[in-house]
Amino acid sequence: MIVYKFGGASVKSSDGIKNISKIVSLVKEDLFIVVSAMGKTTNAMEEVLDFFMKADKESALKKMEEVEKYHYEIIGELFENKTIGENAVKPLFDELKDLITTGVGTDYDRWYDRLVSYGEVISTKIVSEFLLTQGVHNSWLDMRQLLVTDSNFREANVHMIESEKRLRAAVDFKQSKVFIGQGFIGTNMQGAPTTLGREGSDYTAAVVGNLLNAESVSIWKDVPGILNADPRIFPDTVLIPELTYMDAVELAYSGAQIIHPKTIKPLENKSIPLYVRPFGNPSEAGSVIKSSTSKPIDIPVLILKKNQMLVTLRPLDFSFILEESLTWIFTVVEKYRLKVGLIQSSAISISICVDNNRYLQRALDEFANDYKVSYNTDLELLTIRGTNPEIIEQTTHGREILVQQNTRRIARILMREK
Repeated sequence: MIVYKFGGASVKSSDGIKNISKIVSLVKEDLFIVVSAMGKTTNAMEEVLDFFMKADKESALKKMEEVEKYHYEIIGELFENKTIGENAVKPLFDELKDLITTGVGTDYDRWYDRLVSYGEVISTKIVSEFLLTQGVHNSWLDMRQLLVTDSNFREANVHMIESEKRLRAAVDFKQSKVFIGQGFIGTNMQGAPTTLGREGSDYTAAVVGNLLNAESVSIWKDVPGILNADPRIFPDTVLIPELTYMDAVELAYSGAQIIHPKTIKPLENKSIPLYVRPFGNPSEAGSVIKSSTSKPIDIPVLILKKNQMLVTLRPLDFSFILEESLTWIFTVVEKYRLKVGLIQSSAISISICVDNNRYLQRALDEFANDYKVSYNTDLELLTIRGTNPEIIEQTTHGREILVQQNTRRIARILMREK
């Protein structure tokens, strides 16, 4: 069997869903399909959640109406008999509105997973029903019942053994050649909905591939495959046809948006190849990530992360930064889910480059109990794999460099506009 994952860009319109139907109809193998929420639905649901947490239920419901209208418009374009699609999702929208009306926003992370996870459920219902109308028999699954995680809400980790038991019990390819499930979502052992982190549908596909011993996993994207840079930022990008698992892990850790950071491990553990394929040109090969390649990557790879902050900590009493201090500092980093991209230390200070997330201010407040805290905002972290002086000059020209670290083959540069 094989696994296909279709992201939000693939299902953002009726044309995209029709293209999924064409791609799926050509598959001869047993197939498990993982689908994300439609378009920018996750962003819209985060806005609903923000209103809900502020007890502004009127605004939350108004935003919810926009989300509902968007989905019904796609349904109207997809189905000859639109009541088929509407009947599939109306109970879900009713559940959502009831949660907003009767619920009380207390724990942001728990409510995030409870509300935002509906985006994937609604999306898969529409895709499943449409495929049925096109003669593609399939079975719809609720991954909130099957993918078991810990209770690290918004960034949950999958319990593989329990998930395997549930998934294998639910998936019988003798009964159906195609199964459809949601990316990004799961459930903890107590049955509370959880999510796997933004863009976590890739991780879902990898986990499903691992648990069902897939021959391959394919992620369908709106790019030709894995490129050496983001074409929206850097000109003259080049396709990388083959990468090793190690290459992919390095790129994901550095912030490459093409692959979710957790995706590689479940696949590497069972040597399952991961294909990144162009959704608009299904006949093209795209890129593949596997155990070994015919040759190493011989072109520079550039990854740019925006919205970064450089936080510098100095002891209040001018003492040294010792190992004990580092342990406490990174305990705080983990507590507030800060994503560290770069570390720079001296005898009496340590600087860390982190994503600017919703919990950062709390971390800064806690740091300030024992350290003098300073920081710079609105920074960009550029990672160049396969670095050389010429490409550093090209990509940093006209920028102020705050921190630069070079190894034999990798450069990390924290910079901002002058």
